[in-house]
Amino acid sequence: MSILNVEHLTHGFGDRAIFNDVSFRLLKGEHIGLIGANGEGKSTFMNIITGKLMPDEGKIEWAKNVRVGYLDQHTVLCAGMTIRQVLASAFDFLFEMEAQMNAIYEKMGDCTPEELDAYLEETGTLQELLTMHDFYMIDAKVEEVARALGLTDIGLERDVTELSGGQRTKVLLGKLLLEKPDILLLDEPTNYLDAEHIEWLKRYLNEYENAFLLISHDIPFLNSVINLIYHMDNQTLTRYVGDYDKFQEVYAMKKAQLEAAYNRQQKEIADLKDFVARNKARVSTRNMAMSRQKKLDKMDVIELAAEKPKPEFCFKEARTPGRVLFETHDLVIGYGEPLSKPLNLSVERGEKVVLTGANGIGKTTLLKSLLGLVPALSGEVIQGDYLEIGYFEQELSGNADLSCIEEIWQEFPGFTQYEVRSALAKCGLTTKHIESRVKVLSGGEQSKVRLCKLLNRASNVLLLDEPTNHLDVDAKAELKRALLEYNGSILMVCHEPEFYEGLATSVWDCTKWTTRIF
Repeated sequence: MSILNVEHLTHGFGDRAIFNDVSFRLLKGEHIGLIGANGEGKSTFMNIITGKLMPDEGKIEWAKNVRVGYLDQHTVLCAGMTIRQVLASAFDFLFEMEAQMNAIYEKMGDCTPEELDAYLEETGTLQELLTMHDFYMIDAKVEEVARALGLTDIGLERDVTELSGGQRTKVLLGKLLLEKPDILLLDEPTNYLDAEHIEWLKRYLNEYENAFLLISHDIPFLNSVINLIYHMDNQTLTRYVGDYDKFQEVYAMKKAQLEAAYNRQQKEIADLKDFVARNKARVSTRNMAMSRQKKLDKMDVIELAAEKPKPEFCFKEARTPGRVLFETHDLVIGYGEPLSKPLNLSVERGEKVVLTGANGIGKTTLLKSLLGLVPALSGEVIQGDYLEIGYFEQELSGNADLSCIEEIWQEFPGFTQYEVRSALAKCGLTTKHIESRVKVLSGGEQSKVRLCKLLNRASNVLLLDEPTNHLDVDAKAELKRALLEYNGSILMVCHEPEFYEGLATSVWDCTKWTTRIF
């Protein structure tokens, strides 16, 4: 049974086309991975099918009474709401049903026998629906999902605006899972999630009976939960049966076959053109030449898609710093309340340290405390000599209304326009991206703009907070290569073991020093 039909979808931003005549059909129970390079339109596609964005052309048709749950990259939570209230809001439709039933009960005191029969039948139906949806077990269900996602440890009465990026993702994910929609739409759900909760989500999706559509650049996660791939590439959407590894195999074969056919046809075209050029002037061979010209004119010419620009990252290196880069003496970090025990840490020249552990235990706060952006609650941080620090923040900061060119120019006013464009192009951004405003770019493209700033300022130590979030497979591989080549030191927060394996000289498990109970 078809849940969603998309027919002849065409859409673009300005003169930048995203989709051209795309059709798509989602069937009940399908577990789909939606993949493609940064900026190919995956999040735009989600926004169009959920009605947040109107397409330029095409028809979007959902089956009747389908309940859709959407986990968006950029959802904002309302101030003043607690975690418990946000999770319980998944059942708002049941509370409305209960209010409707209570209103009918009030009418029963003053009605005719005929009306009473009708009221009893209506309340009986509502009561059945409430029981069927486990209305009387809401508190227990909220507690169960909150516990599974580690939200009970944060405190269900916490205001949602006080949460870290990972904690917010968990709250939204928890609400979505409690809603039990007919289809889940998940846009990079593993961003900001720690390893333990990625495993839990993996198990949940493997047991999920309904359909889901998942955008993710985390290939091991993707492979473990999906059975279909839709590849978004060059304004088209192509279906592949199997996981990501199977898709790569089939895609490489199709590409090789197309290139072979293209090369054969180009040789044939060259031969025909040569024959026509040599024989059209001769009376004896003019008819043969015209025949070959007709063949040329009617030929359906094979076109190869333009190769996507691959990012080329290379970090500029500053002078060698002192032996010790950062040293802490009984450092206690936090905002108002302590997030850590007194810390006595040191990072030495040449070390590449990865910070791991659950969300909200203070990994980002530690980086900011080392930089002096967040004052310590007690203790001190001593920065070494001759430090030139490059800092990659987890969240986008600055004016997203600027174009990419203006964003880089603001950081490097001495650059010529050619240098700015060249720097952005090396990060895998095309001319159309470069001239666009930062806010219309995808999460991955925005990350590339921020990386561009980091790459073009000489540093001898990099502090990276979740640098792989939103980046596509090629960009991640290139970032790892560049970090392996970098002679400076690295302190990085990362939840992807396959990214930091072979790169890290040591891994610090931050759960060992946090004051949070997990």
